[in-house]
Amino acid sequence: MFFLVLSGVARAEQTYRSIQQLQQAMASGQLTSEALVHYYLDRIQALDKQGPTLNSVIALNPDAVDEARALDQERRQRGPRGPLHGIPVLIKDNIETQDKMPTTAGSYALASNFASRDAPVVAALRAAGAVILGKTNLSEWAGFRSLRSTSGWSAVGGLTRNPYVLDRTPCGSSSGSAVAAAADLAAASVGTETDGSITCPASMNGIVGLKPTVGLISQDGVVPVAHSQDTVGPLGRSVADVAVLLAAMAGKSPHGADYVEALDPNALRGKRIGVLRFPPGRYPELDVAYANALGRLREAGASLIEVSAPDLAPIESAEFKVLLTEFKVDIDRYLAGVNPAVKVRSLSELIAYDRGSLYELELFGQSIFLEADATRGLDDPGYQAALEKSKRLAGAEGIDRLLRDGKLDLLVAPTTTAAWRVDMLYGDRDTAAFTTLPAVAGYPHLSVPMGEVEGLPVGLSFIGPAWSEPLLLACGYAFSMHSPPLEPPKFIPSLENEEFGAPKSGGSE
Repeated sequence: MFFLVLSGVARAEQTYRSIQQLQQAMASGQLTSEALVHYYLDRIQALDKQGPTLNSVIALNPDAVDEARALDQERRQRGPRGPLHGIPVLIKDNIETQDKMPTTAGSYALASNFASRDAPVVAALRAAGAVILGKTNLSEWAGFRSLRSTSGWSAVGGLTRNPYVLDRTPCGSSSGSAVAAAADLAAASVGTETDGSITCPASMNGIVGLKPTVGLISQDGVVPVAHSQDTVGPLGRSVADVAVLLAAMAGKSPHGADYVEALDPNALRGKRIGVLRFPPGRYPELDVAYANALGRLREAGASLIEVSAPDLAPIESAEFKVLLTEFKVDIDRYLAGVNPAVKVRSLSELIAYDRGSLYELELFGQSIFLEADATRGLDDPGYQAALEKSKRLAGAEGIDRLLRDGKLDLLVAPTTTAAWRVDMLYGDRDTAAFTTLPAVAGYPHLSVPMGEVEGLPVGLSFIGPAWSEPLLLACGYAFSMHSPPLEPPKFIPSLENEEFGAPKSGGSE
């Protein structure tokens, strides 16, 4: 790694360094946390605010340089706290931080939502020595406002752009967190997921994302969607970086395993893996990328067994009932306790606020808000039946049954399709994905880059039972050791213009 001294501060010239490489440079004295913060701030200015205008960062921490300088002094005096000491991290803007940045969930209704404390996950990162560089843009209200919304858009932050092809979706709702990691605007980032909100953006932006087991990381201080499925999770450019971040966010696993120590290049040897597939012929280019990924799993020593996914239709129907009911209860509770400067204190008041806003309903409505506001609470027998049904079909009769019947260690699948073109009129495309089973069951789900389709990244999902994060990270790490790295994003404006040629039929569209 080479460095250039500008105004007495070392600046990194090379991009896309891992957390371990950054730590080695700081340990040797080649780099400081202060210089690293300046480096990322410069990239944010050049790529996020100007140039391709990625719109992935919604707010910057004005104290980040001072915090980095203090951590540099601490390193000199007492040594590093651990592998995140001095490492700049970006936080999704639905997670509270006690600083000069509000937590808005992308809505002007929360523009004054300055937190009186860090969310526990942020407190854990600060305790590990991470520098909170800023907050990332997201699908407003984590994508849970309208059935016709566009991923990556919020009233506060505008539209987040996919760094590989700028007119393609970044997916959501952790759009900014994934894009920022992919474009090297921070060493790593933090997102949240209810169903697909970490793993889909990770897949479509060519990075690694982990949705942990629900309950592994505290949801306190996080703007909620639904308590039975919500979780915070790490995003980064490698499995190793994600493991380092998870270790700081969650500590050791409930079974005592260390997420970083679990990483093993030989982890796939002898593993029995169930193979899930999309309907044959629906995404032919994706099928090729998946076949190549399966071949690398075999080369690494895994045995692959074909399995059939359960019918998702009844799971998704029950899930939506659960999410609507829990959102009404959870958002009312959250809004009742926010900063007194926030005038919206319930879902019904939020609906009224949106109707009177010049910005919130400019592109799409709030049909989900309206449905949620009409629900009847957690004592509603219909909600309770839907909760039991969705958990049973996705968990005990879904993932658990597949693993038990096939004597399998874990499942793999294409995470989702390649990114579709952004449509601000009709919203997101209804496309295939394997996010719902682990999301509803509350089980961990890791997405790792497996290749590309028409220059667009696609991810490979590793899905396991509850608390199997060490296994998934180990297998994802081993897979990445047998896979060629993706090319970094080149910020191509569009695949459809003459310079880059027209796309082939099928596949990414």
